Amino acid sequence: MFWGVDVGSTYTKITGINKRKEIVDAVVIPTIINQDEIVKNYLKNKPVEMIVSTGYGRYMMEEAFHCPVISEIKAHAKGAFFCNNEVDMVIDLGGQDSKVIKLDHNGGFIDFKMNDKCAAGTGKFLEIAANRMGMDMDEFSQIGFESNKKLEISSMCAVFAESEVISLIAKKESAANICHGVHDSIASRLSTMAKKFASKSNLIVFTGGGALNPFLHHLLSKKLEKEIVIPINPQQIGSFGAALCALELFE
Repeated sequence: MFWGVDVGSTYTKITGINKRKEIVDAVVIPTIINQDEIVKNYLKNKPVEMIVSTGYGRYMMEEAFHCPVISEIKAHAKGAFFCNNEVDMVIDLGGQDSKVIKLDHNGGFIDFKMNDKCAAGTGKFLEIAANRMGMDMDEFSQIGFESNKKLEISSMCAVFAESEVISLIAKKESAANICHGVHDSIASRLSTMAKKFASKSNLIVFTGGGALNPFLHHLLSKKLEKEIVIPINPQQIGSFGAALCALELFE
């Protein structure tokens, strides 16, 4: 089997494929201390012909397994293109960064933009806001559809943005309206990054843990005025792309 390991800031995604490029093993686990040992334990007694790692912790995996590493940009581009070879743009929202990737007709990336300056424009801010409101992410990603008032959260810093959320809670704003404001702030940042590429794109794919959020998907589509496709298991597109690279290197 051929494995892709995507060690993200919040979650580690592990995907195993066979020679027919079919996914036969996949898991998402929290990223904590000694993640290399956790991955080793997961792969223990499993058939391993080649591993490729990506993500924030890819060099930890390189040291642990003596395996090749690739960038998250390449991994998400390869994984998304395999799922649909008409895709020419990928939006990836992870725990601590967001990326917009422009692809050529062969699935190679030709340009990208990345925002990793602050958690205010990433999935981590969604988690922070949901926790502040006493909701799990499933509830928080749905309640925004019930909003009836647009609230603005303008801070570019996650700490100050959280303070804005606390202030809105103190003003007795509804949970749905606060949720809308949080999601809108992230969708606005993503759409600003994406507009340069989106205007000339035929098929946009949304990947990463953020793509599991239906309200964010709705707002992003609305802002870009484009249909945005979400693949099956969008959170694992990076590890899947790394697994495809592992198979290519082996062959």
